[in-house]
Amino acid sequence: MNQNTSDLFPRDFVWGVSTAAYQIEGATTAGGRGRSSWDAFVAEPGRITNGDTGDTACDHYHRYPEDIALMKELGVDAYRFSFSWSRIQPGGRGAVNGAGLGFYDKLVDGLLEAGIQPSPTLFHWDTPLELEQAGGWLNRDTAERFAEYAAVLGGHFADRIPRWITINEPAALTLLGYGAGIHAPGLALGFDALPAAQHLLLAHGLGVQALRSAGAGNIGIANNHAATWPASENQADQQAAGLYDALTNRMFADPILTGAYPGALTPFLPPLPDGDLATISVPIDWYGVNSYNPVLVGAPTAGGAALVDGHALDASLPFELRELEGYPRTDFDWPVVPDALTDLLLGFKDRYGSKLPPIVITENGAAYNVGPDDDGRVPDVRRIDYTNAHLQALAAAMGAGVDVRGYFHWSLMDNFEWAAGYSQRFGLVHIDYETQKRTPKDSYYWYQQLIRSSKGAGA
Repeated sequence: MNQNTSDLFPRDFVWGVSTAAYQIEGATTAGGRGRSSWDAFVAEPGRITNGDTGDTACDHYHRYPEDIALMKELGVDAYRFSFSWSRIQPGGRGAVNGAGLGFYDKLVDGLLEAGIQPSPTLFHWDTPLELEQAGGWLNRDTAERFAEYAAVLGGHFADRIPRWITINEPAALTLLGYGAGIHAPGLALGFDALPAAQHLLLAHGLGVQALRSAGAGNIGIANNHAATWPASENQADQQAAGLYDALTNRMFADPILTGAYPGALTPFLPPLPDGDLATISVPIDWYGVNSYNPVLVGAPTAGGAALVDGHALDASLPFELRELEGYPRTDFDWPVVPDALTDLLLGFKDRYGSKLPPIVITENGAAYNVGPDDDGRVPDVRRIDYTNAHLQALAAAMGAGVDVRGYFHWSLMDNFEWAAGYSQRFGLVHIDYETQKRTPKDSYYWYQQLIRSSKGAGA
């Protein structure tokens, strides 16, 4: 199975793994780190499954050498992690915290020594709390502060970091954090959350400019996208699916790639200051896609509601997510539909044409919660099957002309899965949260062999 899949990819294809600071680092009060929006959010009763927090997480802050050694043994070309803004600038502005920057110096240098390309995300949802309390991403000033933060990191690391990501999933932060209240900061503003989208996209553009001015190159963004399928041929279902696609996919891709928002969203968007779209659409070197499963969308029904990660949203929304039947499910109850990844990428190629830069899959993976057996082995065969099938679907898109340069598996290790706490395990490496013991799963060894085979027998 490994050999057949690995033959589908060129030898220079980039193989990686992904993580995010709040999900793995822990040490939330160490080294002068300031509080973030997620530190405040997890402290609110009822927000997180089992009352879990990221205070310790995987203790990566202290155990990063062990984690680098695991990645070196895995054989990945690149590691996608995120900087914690509140470690670098505890209040989100002003003076740089030397201890926080020093942690990332050690991490980056350790990766380079191990032959692994550091591929950081500047911002993965953990807004410094002082900025959040001043309005967060509803406040245009946060985009300006992000540009200053990007300039700091670009100036410090441009000579050592070969690949940069500005922002992770602005759609999820806008819709889940400000629109539905499921993620930090926990606001439920509905369509009134859309200024956050505008300011996150503006921050992306300003961040690209700041990084380039500091001498950094090879810059992209990591946007989450899902193939959106209408529930039926009925006109109402088609219209609902079209609006959902515009809101969750096109609103975050179109401005970057075409310099314009989807027309269907014009009534919902705040006035756009002159020059914003030009800044948002500054050229990037590649476009990151995070994708896990498709969504089935229909018109609202009596007693129905849109669902996101199993949470009911405002029932007055003009669309409703339906159950996608006939497919296996992950332990997070997400449908497993590999062909949807091909569908999504071909749709991007058709929609954006020559405006679409090379693509990198910056996240793809699945939650399967199997733990070590009596022999200490973690037989997560369903993760292997999921990943293998999605890589074949990715190769099919490449064979049809989509320019894809790399794949980052989510995730290197089990971690704090946002509102689900520690209840869902996405990792190639099992984490015992009581002892912090790392145990490579069967999927780790499968991915290791796939990477080795790909390098030795590339297409």
